Amino acid sequence: MIRLHTLKVVVAAALGGAPLTLLAGGIRLLSQDGFATARGDAFVATADNASAIYYNPAGITQLKGSNLRGGLYGIYFDPTFQPPPGAPNSGNTYHLEKNYAAVPQFFFTHTLTDVPLSFGLGAYAPFGVGGDWPQDTGFRSVAIGGDLKYLTINPVMALKVAPALSIAAGVTVNYAQLEMEQGLRAFYTSPNSFRFSGDGWSAGFNLGALWQPHEKISIGASFRSASTVTFDGHTDIEQFPVIPATQLPAQAAFKFPWNVVAGLSYRPTPKWNFEFDADYTEWSSFGVITIQQAGAPPFPVQQNIPVTLNWQPSWAYKFGATRYFGNDWHVSAGYVFNENSVPNAHYTPLAADVDRHFFSLGVGRKGRRFDFDVAYQFGYGPARNVKGSTPSSTPGQFAGQTADGQYDFLSHALLASVGVHF
Repeated sequence: MIRLHTLKVVVAAALGGAPLTLLAGGIRLLSQDGFATARGDAFVATADNASAIYYNPAGITQLKGSNLRGGLYGIYFDPTFQPPPGAPNSGNTYHLEKNYAAVPQFFFTHTLTDVPLSFGLGAYAPFGVGGDWPQDTGFRSVAIGGDLKYLTINPVMALKVAPALSIAAGVTVNYAQLEMEQGLRAFYTSPNSFRFSGDGWSAGFNLGALWQPHEKISIGASFRSASTVTFDGHTDIEQFPVIPATQLPAQAAFKFPWNVVAGLSYRPTPKWNFEFDADYTEWSSFGVITIQQAGAPPFPVQQNIPVTLNWQPSWAYKFGATRYFGNDWHVSAGYVFNENSVPNAHYTPLAADVDRHFFSLGVGRKGRRFDFDVAYQFGYGPARNVKGSTPSSTPGQFAGQTADGQYDFLSHALLASVGVHF
């Protein structure tokens, strides 16, 4: 118990220093490495540095000796909301607060010399959402703000079963913190809100395969299992002067989705690498979430509160190219199209999801002992008009508010990674 508590404190401290943001595919964070991101994260069939632990663990068999790689993903993001015509606040443009975030990654691999086995350990954030909207958006009883911090510890083992074929498997140990808040009234004239906060653990697994049937062609695939986090925490309820400030123990279980990626890398010459990946995430695991409170909440708050999400599966399509030079330098470019996963029916401004396009460009050097990569990523989401939405939970329904309106997205990001070989 003492060891578990100590690990929880360490992980919570790491999460506290790494606020996550709303990103592609609802709340999924695709970018975990500077080189991969520069290629549009089209990396499952290349997977030739230590971040392969995340992208395709079978790729670590390509690495010799020991490899340490760390990175930081810094992003400025600016989702906006415009109320629909005829709304009281029509004509205003609202911006999400907290526009900056930073997410670290860490990877270590070791390949044995006498047997075709490689081992790895990764620490990264595959999911995240966060931010607060102003109080006068017109949807405060649907959502005011939220924050999900999610960290995965991922040991893996890879086996080279043939000179051109490797397979891998790993375990994912996940720790997450969640906070969600919404108003109990349409307007803030006095304190009124419902907030759920909690944290929890889960476990899952990931698999990978890498096959090079020809010196110019490489095929890769990876799979990440679903995992259910039961967030244990509490609710805070207040509606002055009708409902006094009340806190109750509570929990809610979220089944985070499984994901599969497959890709093809084509290398016409040693100086070029082109890759296309198709990335599928089964977001329908986010159906109806129930917040279960221990004890009787003040009237008229329900004891067990259903939150209807009903998200839908989505695809991301990734394209990348790298040009290698004779002095160990390389330049990469990439593009990602990411489908939205939050339907209009129960749209939530906490994810503010739209179809998104990401363009990236990067440079790096891969030396015998040290390597580094720096990537710039530009994200753009065309305007999405949400109509006919129904609030996910009862406060928005009682207050007569919805998430209807126009949502846009814009982001700028830098991802830097540094590696050491020994």
